[in-house]
Amino acid sequence: MKYTLIREADTSIPVIKAVELLGVSRSGYYRWRKLDGDNEDNMELRNLIQNIAIEFPAYGYRRITVELRNRGYRVNHKKVLRLMREDNLLCVKKIFKPITTDSNHNYRKYPNLVKDLEVNRINQVWAADITYIRLLKEYIYLAVIIDVFSRRCVGWELGRNLDAQLTLSALKKALRNRKPMIHHSDQGVQYASSEYVSCLEEHSIRISMSRKGNPYDNAFVESFIGTLKTEEVHLNEYETFSDAMSNIGEFIEEVYNRKRLHSSLGYKSPEDFEMEVGLNTDA
Repeated sequence: MKYTLIREADTSIPVIKAVELLGVSRSGYYRWRKLDGDNEDNMELRNLIQNIAIEFPAYGYRRITVELRNRGYRVNHKKVLRLMREDNLLCVKKIFKPITTDSNHNYRKYPNLVKDLEVNRINQVWAADITYIRLLKEYIYLAVIIDVFSRRCVGWELGRNLDAQLTLSALKKALRNRKPMIHHSDQGVQYASSEYVSCLEEHSIRISMSRKGNPYDNAFVESFIGTLKTEEVHLNEYETFSDAMSNIGEFIEEVYNRKRLHSSLGYKSPEDFEMEVGLNTDA
């Protein structure tokens, strides 16, 4: 209120005198003026964003940014995201969350071989898991395999069906150039299936599984999925399967494996870390 009085009178009274009379600071007044000016500049933009959000309730901030540009506004998507977040216009669409782990099956469930195990070399332990990705009109599924020591994603596959072929495809891609001593996963039917287990046994890979309902046993791959969701998936709105495939593939291969620095690896990327310690492909 005091700052408003100064603004109304600042054409006739020097600011230094006005702030002294009202007992406020000059720096606080100028900071308020800046914020107030920003709010005035953003008011028209905020109104337009709200109108677009009402007209297209399924639009996220990226589509609204494109729509604003189509209407002649030069605006950055980060600013649109900030304004939408401030005005509570970001839709929450995760009403249905697909279940990716089904442990109620008659296949063999293997003991946990990695609990308290000291992992100190590449290809000693691979960890596998599945997550879901939301498109505009459907959910698709991503199977990933992580080298626990180097944090590298050594295999992945994206598919529309949550079945053993999804995980088996990711495994076969990972096995093209290397193999682990131990393969660790949850007790889901995709990893316990006869096809998946047979592939592991053919390569003389020991099989390890987490205890049911204990995600901490697979913390490294959970961390990777969290990074993928935060730094790629949640920043995009995939329209089609091919759109998701292209973007996720680029993030995994070009960003995460080759460029992203990991504090646990001495602030190196997984690829650089493996080059430094020496890749042992004959595990």
